[in-house]
Amino acid sequence: MLDKARLSAETLRLLPRKRVSRALGSAAAQRLPAPILAAAVHGYARVLDVDLGEAEVPAGGYGSFDAFFTRRLRPGARPVDPDPKALVCPADGVLEDAGTIDAEGGLIIKGRPYTVRALLGEEGAERYADGLYALIYLSPRDYHRVHAPVSGPVRERRYLEGTLYPVNDIGVRYVPRLFARNERVAVVQASAAFGDVTTVLVGAIGVGSIGLAFEEGRTNAGEGDPVFAPPVRRYTEAAPELGRADELGVFHLGSTVIVFASPAAALRLSVAPGTPVRMGQALARQEQP
Repeated sequence: MLDKARLSAETLRLLPRKRVSRALGSAAAQRLPAPILAAAVHGYARVLDVDLGEAEVPAGGYGSFDAFFTRRLRPGARPVDPDPKALVCPADGVLEDAGTIDAEGGLIIKGRPYTVRALLGEEGAERYADGLYALIYLSPRDYHRVHAPVSGPVRERRYLEGTLYPVNDIGVRYVPRLFARNERVAVVQASAAFGDVTTVLVGAIGVGSIGLAFEEGRTNAGEGDPVFAPPVRRYTEAAPELGRADELGVFHLGSTVIVFASPAAALRLSVAPGTPVRMGQALARQEQP
């Protein structure tokens, strides 16, 4: 007899997951009467223990539930570690997994083997062999904007098409190669201090879309909405310049961020896997020469 988690996973396989996610995203973006929306926001915050005091509220309040979900924070709500040798955490959440990538580009996420090549696509994955990876899971209660872990220009944006499974325990347990199957957006920064650093935003069912701060377009777009085109964009001129902790992208409902750093960065983790993290704190530091 199937347990409830496996039954849920099998049911998800049959659903039109991307269409369901687009519908949820569209519903979340609908404008609602202010009293109804305020009640929904406060109910959500109460149940999930969201700190509304740190949120930046636009004049007139949030226009939609999506506007609340993608809320910005008040200035100073996330202090950034001042150490120039620190690679900072790009998002609020839990550091689910982190460690060293092996010489063949392999890594372990939630007890399952992956390769950098599978997660990032075919080009350039070998430069992260012997480097560092870190995976941050964002729960529904978390702040859902993603920030640059390092300072440096954006060298490349890569959209990797895929499906949308949940990235919770059900998805991790029952969906093989989950993080390489879900659609995702990889942003490569060329950092003077750390070399190439890639931040990957991984989609999940229920995520209306993933957007970027420096480029028009989004994933899982509905009819008439802009999409990322072409799938791979290399910035050779007028590259977007992102400072450490500058906004990089946003999740419209849920998901996961993975950071890859090359061995040249000589980083050592500052946070143990399983630890709650906040954007701006030191995720890893360069080892002293």
